Amino acid sequence: MKPTSPDELDWRIELQAPTKVSDGMGGWPVVYITLATVWAKKTTHRSDEAVQAMATTATAVHNFRIRYRTDVRGSWKIKEGNKLMAIIGPPIEVVRRTWMDITVKEAAS
Repeated sequence: MKPTSPDELDWRIELQAPTKVSDGMGGWPVVYITLATVWAKKTTHRSDEAVQAMATTATAVHNFRIRYRTDVRGSWKIKEGNKLMAIIGPPIEVVRRTWMDITVKEAAS
C-alpha cells in the first residue's frame, strides 16, 4: 500500500459524537454534535442498490483516512457536506499512530 501524503487529504469532514439533551418534557433524545472538523482522504469501497418493500434503496461504503486521533469512537458519525454517515466498526490505527482509517456507511435518501 502506498503511503498517504498530507496533500491527499482533500475532503473536509466533521466528526460528530452522540450526546443526550433535554427536550423540556422529561425526555432525553440523542443528538450528534460536531467535536472536530478535519481534512480526510476519501475512498469508496462499495456501492449497492436494492429493492425493499417496493422502494429502491442505495447504500455506499466509504473509507476516510485522517490524521491519528485518540478520541474517535465507533458510535460517532461523519458529516460530509449535508450527508451524515454512520461509522461501521472501530477506527483503525495506521502506521504507528500517524493515520486513522474510519469506515462509514452512507444511505442515499
